[in-house]
Amino acid sequence: MAPHFLSLLLLLLFLHHTTTVYSIGINYGTLGDNLPPPATVANFLKTKTIIDSVKIYDINPQILQAFANTGISVVVTAPNGDIPNLATGVEAARQWVVSKIKPFHPQTKISYVLVGSEVLHWADPNTIRKLVPALRNLHSALISEGIKDIKVTTAHSLAIMRQSIPPSAGQFRPGFAKHVLGPMLKFLQETKNPFMVNPYPYFGYNPKSLNFAIFRPNRGLFDRNTNLTYANQFDALMDAVYSAMKAIGPYGDVAIAIGETGWPSVCDGWDACSVANARAYNDGLIKHLAQGKGTPLMPNRRFDTYIFALFNENQKPGPIAEKNWGLFQPDFTPVYDCGIFRNGQVPAPVQPKPTGQQWCVPKPDATNEALQANINYVCNQGIDCRPIQPGGTCYAPNNVKVLATYAMNAYYQAKGHQLYNCDFARTGVITSVNPSHDNCKI
Repeated sequence: MAPHFLSLLLLLLFLHHTTTVYSIGINYGTLGDNLPPPATVANFLKTKTIIDSVKIYDINPQILQAFANTGISVVVTAPNGDIPNLATGVEAARQWVVSKIKPFHPQTKISYVLVGSEVLHWADPNTIRKLVPALRNLHSALISEGIKDIKVTTAHSLAIMRQSIPPSAGQFRPGFAKHVLGPMLKFLQETKNPFMVNPYPYFGYNPKSLNFAIFRPNRGLFDRNTNLTYANQFDALMDAVYSAMKAIGPYGDVAIAIGETGWPSVCDGWDACSVANARAYNDGLIKHLAQGKGTPLMPNRRFDTYIFALFNENQKPGPIAEKNWGLFQPDFTPVYDCGIFRNGQVPAPVQPKPTGQQWCVPKPDATNEALQANINYVCNQGIDCRPIQPGGTCYAPNNVKVLATYAMNAYYQAKGHQLYNCDFARTGVITSVNPSHDNCKI
C-alpha cells in the first residue's frame, strides 16, 4: 500500500470542499523489528516531509505521545476485540474514551477513531452484529466527554461488495446491506461521519488491464447504464461503492473516505509489482485527487485518503508484496523518489528483494475461541476441511491450534495468497516455516 508523493501533497492538504479540509495521509504500520522509534518518526515527518496525517492500527500510547504538539493528525483504531464491550452501552464506551483517548487529546490531534478493522470481512457474526451499536455508543461517549472534533467510523475491505462492475450497478452483499451497512450508513448520515473503504486496484490485477489500474493511458471502461467512461479503476471502485450506498437507501450524501490504498514495489515472481508500477499508481492517484474532479458519478467530491504505507515492514503478514508497500525503508531512505522532502533532496532509491514460499498460521497469542471461530468460518466457505475431521490426516481432537493452522492456511492458499486472507481479525500471521508435521501436509 505506497506512492510517488509530491509537492502535490501540499496542495491536497489545503484543498477545500465547502469548509472541510481533505487530506492525503499515510498508514503508519509497526510490523517490523527494525523500525525507528515513534518519536524519531514524528520528528522526521514534521521536519523533513510535508506529510501531516498518519493512521495507525491500534491506540499505541508511545505513538500518540510522539505526535503530541506536532500538528500531525492521527487516526487511531479500536481493536476488533474491543467491539463487544463498546456495544454494551454508552457508559462502557465513555470509560474507554476516558482511558484511551482523553490522556492524549487534544495535545495529540486525533482526527478519527476507527471501530475495528475490516470487521465485516474478518470478525465473527456476534462481533459484526455489535459493530453499529459500538459506533453509536462511542460517538455518544466522545460527545459526553466534550470531544466534538473526532470522527467515528470503521474501515471496510471491498469484500463487502457483491458486484462492482459496471460501477452504476454496484451492490453490497445482501446480508450485510440490510442488517449492518444500512443501519451504519444511517448513523454516519446522522452524525456527518464518512463511510470508509479500502480500495486496492492491485488486488484485482489483470495484466491486460494494468494501465487502467495504475492511471496510465488506456481504453477505459464504458458503463452502458450511464454512458460514462472510466479512465481508471480507482474511480470505478469508488463509484461502485457509491452506487451500492444509494441502492440500500438515501445515502448518496454520506461522505466517503479511503482508509487504505496503494501499490507494492516488489512481489513474488509476477509482474504486477515494481517500483515503476508503484510510482505510476500513487503518482496518478495523487494527481487525480489534487484535481478535485471527483469521479464520474461523484463529480467534485473530495476524499480523505490514507496511502498504505509509511515503511516497508519486514514482519508484516502476507506474501513478500505485503512487506514492500512502504514509501520508506526503516532508515528513512525512500523506496523511490516520492517528492515529499521539504528540502527536495532525495536519497538513492532502494530495491527490496523477494523471498520464498509462505504459509498462514495462528498468532501465538490467539485464543482457542478465536481459532475455533476461524475454523468455523473457513469450513463454511467451501474449503475442504476433511483433513481436520475425525479420521483425517491433520485431525487433532484436543488441539485447536493444529486444526486452525490447517484451516487458516487452506483458506489463504485457496484465495490466492492475499494479505487480507490471512488476517482473521488479526489472529493470523504469515510464516516462511512450513507448519506440516507427521502425516499432516499443510
